[in-house]
Amino acid sequence: MARPLRFRYSPQSWNDGRIRQEILQPLQSNIGAESVTPWFKIGGNWQGHRFEMQNGDVALFAHANGDAYWMGNTETPSALWKTDKFGWRDVPHHVARWAKRELTATLHERSPWLADYPHISWFFLPVFMSKDGRDSTRAFFRDHAAGFPDADHRETTQFFEDFLSTGVLDEYRHVMSGKLGTSDHVDRVRMSAAMAEFIAAKHLTDAGYDVVPEIEVTTGHSLDFRAKADDTNVLVEVTRPQPPGTRAATGPVAAVRETAETKTNGQLADHGGGATLFVDCSSFRDDEWAAVRGEQPDVRHRPAVVYRTRPNGHVEGYRKGAVPLELDNVLTLVD
Repeated sequence: MARPLRFRYSPQSWNDGRIRQEILQPLQSNIGAESVTPWFKIGGNWQGHRFEMQNGDVALFAHANGDAYWMGNTETPSALWKTDKFGWRDVPHHVARWAKRELTATLHERSPWLADYPHISWFFLPVFMSKDGRDSTRAFFRDHAAGFPDADHRETTQFFEDFLSTGVLDEYRHVMSGKLGTSDHVDRVRMSAAMAEFIAAKHLTDAGYDVVPEIEVTTGHSLDFRAKADDTNVLVEVTRPQPPGTRAATGPVAAVRETAETKTNGQLADHGGGATLFVDCSSFRDDEWAAVRGEQPDVRHRPAVVYRTRPNGHVEGYRKGAVPLELDNVLTLVD
């Protein structure tokens, strides 16, 4: 499975003849490539090239003064196989800006509805335009409402657009967007679990905490977040129960217990305590959440917060143990 889009770096001199011979011709032979005029100017001393394939793939190549960068959701020409890969923040500004413009315009041409969500388009561009995941990741937002049940995709996409446009996760864009995955099919359970981390980050941010994702701990594991404030430094791990209809559990209460138990007996047990568990029930329909809210099952870990978020911003839930986070302004407690 291809990874989210990154740049390949070639520390060599390139000219039009070499590009035609070592990039365009192999792609033409294999998948019917065509060299077309780039949609945007790259600027600086850079020269930009755009390649479009008959199967819908697109690739970009920029070169200047003995440096060259390649990015594409297609096969990589053999002349670039042994090149190193770099993230968007690690390449020259002109190259990153040009690639963003080219790929975002392509994304909006092929999925026009995403043009209404510019930050979502940018944040998830490495997966929205990836080789394997471009169809599945867009479909997850459009056809599956980003994992929210009984919701309109416009409302749910705007929910994440409003949060991501704050910029609090921009620094961590590559690792966080990559959580959505680049599978060639929609795995709603796995993708919804990934979005649970974004929901948790939103609630922590709304509560006044700075969030840092993917915190490595001494056990060799990584916990999802560190939430920081003046007098607070709390590790947070997020889990998202599957709706009862997609798992062997006999009902929503059992689903919550079983999912939390798996997390508690695994990653949190290895960590040895000290983390707050967030159990995100946002995949549950109204009746399923009502059963959980009424019984408020234990989750075999303390402290823990069990909650359900709706894309209109309403959040309600209950706590187990002494939760070291002030969440009253974002969470309606039912305990």
